Amino acid sequence: MSNNSAFHRIDYIKITIFGFALTAMWSSLHTFVLPLRVLDFVAESQKNTYLGLLTFAGLILAMLVQPIAGAISDRWGFSWGRRRPYILAGTALVIILLPGIGLANSFITLLVVYCLLQVSSNTAQGPFQAFIPDMVPGKKRGVASGVKGLLEIAGGLVLVRLLASFMGRYFAGEGDLWLWSSLSLLDVVLLGALLATIFMVKERPWVRVSPPPLLPTLYKSFKIDTKVTPGFGTFLISRLLIVMAMATLQTFALYFLIDVVGITNPSQVTGDLLIVAGICLIGVVYPAGWLSDRIGRRPVIIASGLLGALGILLLLLIHSYTALLFSGALLAISGGAFFSSNWALATDLVPKGEEARYLGLTNLATAGGAALARLIGIAIDPLNAYTHGLGYQVMLAACLVYFIAGSVLLFRIKEPANRGNAAALPTP
Repeated sequence: MSNNSAFHRIDYIKITIFGFALTAMWSSLHTFVLPLRVLDFVAESQKNTYLGLLTFAGLILAMLVQPIAGAISDRWGFSWGRRRPYILAGTALVIILLPGIGLANSFITLLVVYCLLQVSSNTAQGPFQAFIPDMVPGKKRGVASGVKGLLEIAGGLVLVRLLASFMGRYFAGEGDLWLWSSLSLLDVVLLGALLATIFMVKERPWVRVSPPPLLPTLYKSFKIDTKVTPGFGTFLISRLLIVMAMATLQTFALYFLIDVVGITNPSQVTGDLLIVAGICLIGVVYPAGWLSDRIGRRPVIIASGLLGALGILLLLLIHSYTALLFSGALLAISGGAFFSSNWALATDLVPKGEEARYLGLTNLATAGGAALARLIGIAIDPLNAYTHGLGYQVMLAACLVYFIAGSVLLFRIKEPANRGNAAALPTP
């Protein structure tokens, strides 16, 4: 699999299966587990504020850790690879820490565990993301990104739908059994994906070298060479804005269903929404990646952003359950097209020899956008107190602006002319 000319169909799955587990974990935690655990410790009137602050703190750490982990894995490998050792170490810590979500007996404890999970998870994720530029020929990266997106969606859909049922019973006061069942299942999935990645992915042998100096590595981890990667900074801002829109919806959707739509069993209804969204996502994510290989990344990404804006507009105007399902379908199609084509553009823009570091820098947009999205929770609660539902209306209006601005910025990015070139690993 290290030889680009011998890259086979099964290899797409081997190098992306770990994304299935990561997405399953974070989608489940952010959509159900954390919002319901926050309600165990804070007043109902402050739930958006505290959930926003909790996830903001952890995501800031994620934003810092991932580029550093990626930069270190670019420069310091082992005899069995540059990426898998860090994936093993980070995931092992995640598996150990995850039960802490259930053991937390205060908001502060929950905050500490969540932050440690972010550090551990991103230690693994930074190096993992370099598999595509390391191993996939340039003309196949759209397809590879589509497969990556498909597996991540499958992880989110299957696990989140199941955990929606578990956490719905926890929300109804049926006991901690359902919380622990959810956390245990996530640990099992993480372990399975870790073992599959460690034993099935075959990296090029890496000649052991002395570790790079710590301080220069930390400094260079966040440096962007605009001469080598023109347009990368604009790409990050565009991605940040669109991720902010999606993360805002994911974070506060449960509370929106309760307070505005008036759903009595929000976990179950969110599960129904996930079925609709999952069908749409699965139907679009692979074709969008394939299409981006043929017509370019920008047209697909821009279309996905504008479609997301249309979904938000519908939510702003109509609050019925039917409109909710239709809006969810539009947003799902938008998300599927965005994440496969946008990630393909990212792999095109990164320079050879620094794949993991630059893809780690995309987390400045991914985790940074997700972190900034949480801050609107501080405004939602007081605005809702002033006028019922006003906070959520402001939240949706902000998402509309994020989608449109992120799409417009892409017109300033010129796609690399050498997109078809195969990836090559540097000599250590």
